[in-house]
Amino acid sequence: MTIEIVKAPPFATVQDMGWPVGRAIGLPEGGAMDRAALAAANRAVGNAETAAGIEIALGAGTFRFAEAAVVAVAGLAEVRLGGELVPHTLMVPAAVPITLYPRPERRFVYLAVRGGIAVPELLGSRSTYLPAGFGGYEGRRLRNGDSLPIGAAPPGSAPEPERGPEEEATGPLKLRAARGPQWDRFGKSAQAAFFAAEFRVAPASDRMGYRLLGPSLAPEELAALPSEAACPGAIQVPDGGQPIVLMPDGPTVGGYPKIAVLLRPEVGRLAQCPPGAAVRFVEVGTLL
Repeated sequence: MTIEIVKAPPFATVQDMGWPVGRAIGLPEGGAMDRAALAAANRAVGNAETAAGIEIALGAGTFRFAEAAVVAVAGLAEVRLGGELVPHTLMVPAAVPITLYPRPERRFVYLAVRGGIAVPELLGSRSTYLPAGFGGYEGRRLRNGDSLPIGAAPPGSAPEPERGPEEEATGPLKLRAARGPQWDRFGKSAQAAFFAAEFRVAPASDRMGYRLLGPSLAPEELAALPSEAACPGAIQVPDGGQPIVLMPDGPTVGGYPKIAVLLRPEVGRLAQCPPGAAVRFVEVGTLL
């Protein structure tokens, strides 16, 4: 059984939950930008949460199945089957095109298929790592005409689709963060601004890191740091004073001071913010 990419979205890749031991060999964690969304789509079709699906960004995409398939879409999107508006979890007949139209308020949409996208595993993951051109489907974005294999359906019937509330898009998104290992290198004004000011997601944000625009957070202590381990959610502050939040494809080491670190679930919430979206940081232990 296969899924054909009839009209590829501008940015679509195969992703799962990433490389479980990748950091030990210098490989980023990788995987879905919004893990919770991919997991929800997988649960809706009866897959393990870790099954591979298709991560879609920046525009619409059309897909077609060689045989009838159970699919689920997670994220803000309009779903149409043969031109008709349909629910986010459904049975798609063979040869009938299904089109996803992501909404601009969020950045990523996930398509899960019962059985999972069965591209070959590499180092324990089916995720795509574009900077190195490996994993996923031929190590690249999906293109028109690609045909991806689908795995065997898990035993039992698919559960009822979840109907979780969508997060309101009003006001700045509040993200929980803990003080980072170089917190004390920053002056009192920068420390206060970090947890009090509003930041906006810069256009120059991608799977490696999200740049934020706001008050300068330049550290007072400018002595060079030796490179040390870094992880998704680490908030580095380069010389210009504008923070960068490392994302799933971000580097495994870094030499910029880290003012704070997001709680891991917050990485996916930030990932969904389009350019210009406002965010604020809330120190762990305080109320949202």
